[in-house]
Amino acid sequence: MTRILITDDEIKIREMIAKYAKHEGFETDEASDGMEAVDKCREENYDLVIMDVMMPNLDGFSAVKEIRKFKPALPFIMLSALGEEYDRIHGFDVGVDDYVVKPFSSRELMMRIHAILKRVSPAAAAQDIREIGGMQINYSARTVTIDGERVQLSPKEYELLTYLVKNEGIALTREQLLQNVWGYDFFGDDRTLDTHIKLLRKNLGEYAKYIVTLRGVGYRFEKTGE
Repeated sequence: MTRILITDDEIKIREMIAKYAKHEGFETDEASDGMEAVDKCREENYDLVIMDVMMPNLDGFSAVKEIRKFKPALPFIMLSALGEEYDRIHGFDVGVDDYVVKPFSSRELMMRIHAILKRVSPAAAAQDIREIGGMQINYSARTVTIDGERVQLSPKEYELLTYLVKNEGIALTREQLLQNVWGYDFFGDDRTLDTHIKLLRKNLGEYAKYIVTLRGVGYRFEKTGE
């Protein structure tokens, strides 16, 4: 599984990035400053590091330069609230692969992560596409095709499908699905979930049978059906 180290001194930002990263199927670890990131990179293996610029103890630029000494091929995405041209240029000078300015879109950040991993790792690129019979899910392109034909899904239908697929074989409660697909601040009810499941099944045609209803619990994605 792809491992990502999220380095930022703001815990809410780390938690937000980790939430979306886990939804994309990544394993995450966290560091609260540059020095901790350096120590973790010495002790652990990561596929990519997200690094904030302004942090206590050791700033992001210095941390990247230090980590580059013993892991020169490790890719980095820098986060900055500054957005100054000098910082972007300096970031690329120290070996950063991409640069994202706060506030940023979590979905855009995930797409940038996928793009970098595809570029640096053929294995990661292969994992970016999931095939289930004649159904293909392209995670970086956010597309679903069945027998070569594009399936028109709404953003929430796509996110619901991919969350179910990435948790294949696991019984997911309604609360889990609402929290992870709609967000922790969702104030709707179960009918929202049921409506989207109904629409998703309609769009998936013969593959709808893989979304199994667990009465009184929620749903499970199971390739063998019920």
